[in-house]
Amino acid sequence: MSEHQHLRADGTVTFLPHRLNRHPVVVRGLTADELWICCGLSGGAGLMIGAPLSWALNTIALAPTFAILGVTLGIFVGGGILRRLKRGRPDTWLYRQLQWRVATRYPVMAGWVGGHTLIVRSGFWTTRRNMR
Repeated sequence: MSEHQHLRADGTVTFLPHRLNRHPVVVRGLTADELWICCGLSGGAGLMIGAPLSWALNTIALAPTFAILGVTLGIFVGGGILRRLKRGRPDTWLYRQLQWRVATRYPVMAGWVGGHTLIVRSGFWTTRRNMR
């Protein structure tokens, strides 16, 4: 087989695998981007709990301990929840869902997340055909 048989007229390759551009799953159904977001949010929540406790009990070790516990809990619980939510849906479903929620609930922030490009319409669709 010639190497030029796999090229289209525009120079793109015809035989690329379907999943080539997907992000690989790293831990518990989370991709690398989702894992970083989950770690950041859950670590921040753990730190918000641990910082006042470390001040009240006068021991500094509680703040990083709660941050690490928050990350661990966030990965295992959050990873399981996100895996169930994403099951059977397209790869970009989670990002579009978050984009849609920000665009509908916080219209001022919609421009920052690209929400103005979404089609946000509710109602019935019709083909304008009459059934007789």
